[in-house]
Amino acid sequence: MNARLREIPYNYTSFSDREIVIRILGHEAWDIINTLRDERRTGRSARMLYEVLGDIWVINRNPYLQDDLLGNSARRSALVGALHHRLNEIEQRRQNNEAVKRLLELAHAAVTEFEAEFEATLQLRRRAQRVLSRHTRRDNIQFDGLARVSHVTDATDWRVEYPFVVLHPDTEDEVAPLVRACIELGLTMIPRGGGTGYTGGAVPLDKRAAVINTEKLDKLSPVETLTLPGLDQPYATIHCGAGVVTRRVMEAAEANKLVFAVDPTSADASCIGGNVSMNAGGKKAVMWGTALDNLASWKMVTPDGLWMVVERLDHNLGKIHDIEMARFRISRFGADGKTPHGEPEILSIPGGKFRKTGLGKDVTDKFLSGLPGIQKEGCDGIITSARFILHREYKFTRTVCLEFFGQVREAVPAIVEITDLFKNHSGPAAQAFLAGLEHLDERYLKAVGYATKAKRGTRPKMVLVADVSSDDENAVAQAASEIVRLANLRHGEGFIAVSAEARKKFWLDRARTAAIAKHTNAFKVNEDVVIPLPRMGDYCDGIERINIELSLRNKLKLLDALDEFFGGELPLYYQDDAQLGDAELLGNRPQLARELLKEVRSRWQWLLDNLDAPVATCPFVPADTQDAKTVFDAVQRHLLRASWKREIREPLRHMFSGSTYQPILDRCTALHQAVLKSRVFVALHMHAGDGNVHTNIPVNSDDYAMLQQAYAAVDRIMQLAKDLGGVISGERSEERRVGKECRSRWSPYH
Repeated sequence: MNARLREIPYNYTSFSDREIVIRILGHEAWDIINTLRDERRTGRSARMLYEVLGDIWVINRNPYLQDDLLGNSARRSALVGALHHRLNEIEQRRQNNEAVKRLLELAHAAVTEFEAEFEATLQLRRRAQRVLSRHTRRDNIQFDGLARVSHVTDATDWRVEYPFVVLHPDTEDEVAPLVRACIELGLTMIPRGGGTGYTGGAVPLDKRAAVINTEKLDKLSPVETLTLPGLDQPYATIHCGAGVVTRRVMEAAEANKLVFAVDPTSADASCIGGNVSMNAGGKKAVMWGTALDNLASWKMVTPDGLWMVVERLDHNLGKIHDIEMARFRISRFGADGKTPHGEPEILSIPGGKFRKTGLGKDVTDKFLSGLPGIQKEGCDGIITSARFILHREYKFTRTVCLEFFGQVREAVPAIVEITDLFKNHSGPAAQAFLAGLEHLDERYLKAVGYATKAKRGTRPKMVLVADVSSDDENAVAQAASEIVRLANLRHGEGFIAVSAEARKKFWLDRARTAAIAKHTNAFKVNEDVVIPLPRMGDYCDGIERINIELSLRNKLKLLDALDEFFGGELPLYYQDDAQLGDAELLGNRPQLARELLKEVRSRWQWLLDNLDAPVATCPFVPADTQDAKTVFDAVQRHLLRASWKREIREPLRHMFSGSTYQPILDRCTALHQAVLKSRVFVALHMHAGDGNVHTNIPVNSDDYAMLQQAYAAVDRIMQLAKDLGGVISGERSEERRVGKECRSRWSPYH
């Protein structure tokens, strides 16, 4: 890491020194620091300033330290005194430097503001306790460090500000008065469910924020057969509080031989409120659609603390984009939740407006013709409960696992062929239905430790898992066999699970997708996109191009680190030869090692610079190029490789053989591991039936350079998706920008 990114002590966050200085002192101070940087002599004044900033920063980022100082005024005074003392020491050394004088003015003002913040926090806590406890139990109002740390982030691990207070309403009725109380206190409100979102929607951006945790709103009704508004036949439904875990609803439906269609990967932890506000989907979306398609009604609290109920009229009991016009009745109520506010409003939306043509899922239109709550990520209210329709469970289901070993571009069209097979309802699939279809790419398979089912000595390039359902056992068996046949035509092998236990095992790897971040600290940048299925092969190729470039750059970074290492003092293990001296023991080995690195660099750099060149122009073209046309094709097929093990490690082992040189080899391996840890790559898994692709980039949140590289990759991915006619779905950590722009007293929900 560049030292200038990390001169401030105690900074173990993803914020650079620049960002910390700007947050505490302002842009002017950073400009002054850059001006003074070249004037440093001993750097002592700079270190003292950075110590002041480090103390302020570590306390601002640690609620436990804040609680300790809030409870001990003497310790607080001693800390502030020490900060001013360091600044006074700098003043004595500034030698009439006007730039330093201005910098110290800004720093003293920051320390004064830091001190005043403690008293302001104490006063606001006392006031908030009085106001909020009128509407919920006192133990539901949490200012302690544990509560604030637990609610500083969601599944992104992205942290900006710690919430001021965390609220846990016991009942649905408490939510509206708590919202009005937060408005009275001037607090930004952030609704939160299970905290499983990858959008950053539950991440506080304001230190005066109240996180309203809805997990206690966990009432779940029995299955109720109701005649929905506008229909003449009863249909199975279930009513859920916002805090009900998705898996519990699925289990309640299954116990009644019914299907709850909302099935996100996070089903074991995500909650219903988040499913509604995010318009969650999952593997079952290919047949029954997303949350929007399956909602009968939902209840929410508006940003002014009043109530709203939204009911679907004339429900088509299927995918909403298949009908000409979707209608909703919106009823508003006062603070008591009973007194009507005006007449109900009927909102009519053409079915074609919900999704871009050709896409199974599309949540880019947050406004959605003004339909409240759904797909808004909490920006227009808090979902408190919802009623979903439940679908009839088919008598027979088979789970098919397809493993593809050829090129991804050749395998991906199988997704289109499988979905088309069931869309047309002809041939072997005439009486069967595709109830789920998921995709995992090679990097996900490696991360989850996928056990290859085929008797091959290699990992698949791609895996598809599909559920096929029917009331006719022969029909479901024929359809499953036809899917396997289609895979065979594309260098794939298929396996069919019949029993419930075997089917569950086939789906287990899908539930372990979080393992993709295991080589980092579990932080992921997510760029969820929806791609037209016929262009999915092009998207996978585009992602692979990005991955190859990122991998080659990481390998070149390794060469830089190794070259620097061999240019310095090398560690040796002395036995009886210490008297010979390092120069005698090493001989010309360091020079030979650096020549090796130079030679390898020329090859790897050539690959990076010439990926689009004809493979025949490669100076080290392999004997068998198969049908590869470009260098990219050859690298993608592993015909051309940039190999640490073969090109660097093995030659170095021969060069430095013997126990005397083992510390050198150990250090090379350590350097490789350190550089490899900072490698950015893109991994895909998708709800293949509707084209919704989870494009994940695992990163270390405390590695600033790695984060910037990941964000650059995100920009390329966004452009790639748009070029292919796809859309950015909004289920991504970058969506935090939307939240910041559109909220004043409100924040995105998940």
